Amino acid sequence: MRKPAVPQLVVLETERLYLSELNPDIYHYLFTFCSDEEIKAYLGLKNAEELADEKDKFRQGLTTYFHSFKNFRILHKAQGTMMGRCGFHTWIVSHRRAEVGYTLLDDAYKRKGYMTEALGPVLSYGFEKMKLRRIEALAADYNTPSIKLLEHYGFKLEGVIREHYVVDGINEDSVLYSIIRPEYDQLKSSWKLHYTQDRV
Repeated sequence: MRKPAVPQLVVLETERLYLSELNPDIYHYLFTFCSDEEIKAYLGLKNAEELADEKDKFRQGLTTYFHSFKNFRILHKAQGTMMGRCGFHTWIVSHRRAEVGYTLLDDAYKRKGYMTEALGPVLSYGFEKMKLRRIEALAADYNTPSIKLLEHYGFKLEGVIREHYVVDGINEDSVLYSIIRPEYDQLKSSWKLHYTQDRV
């Protein structure tokens, strides 16, 4: 069976990064037509266990009638390396809200401003293109870098969700932050975002 063309995707370009869209159509293409090695390379998976987890998520259904997702792979422009992901999950389309999440795959990428550079354009895309009214973010209360990143972009602390995430077998609390569209409209000029959007 001949492999079809890769689904069209949005690419955001910043000074140092390409932010390449990951959506349900692209996941379907990957897990239907691509080899395990191609999937691992595209998603930045490190081993067979991570690949099996992604396959399980795909088989069980990543989207429903109620929610979807839109993520972006973070790619280093000069090196061409996959550095991490940043984007929206638990996207409740009918309520115009989503949770933003982000991760870097290697400690070598941290403390260099990459996630600050990536998050701003992704938030802007969420409000401007996805028409979100509210963006939420959750973090462990001890994750100071993540909390500082959210506060940098004007997220406000709403409260604590008790025993919310399981980490190493232990239920940990999460702190809930959010930013809503009026706040974004007020703050976006101060973010001084420099990025372009294309579709490939």
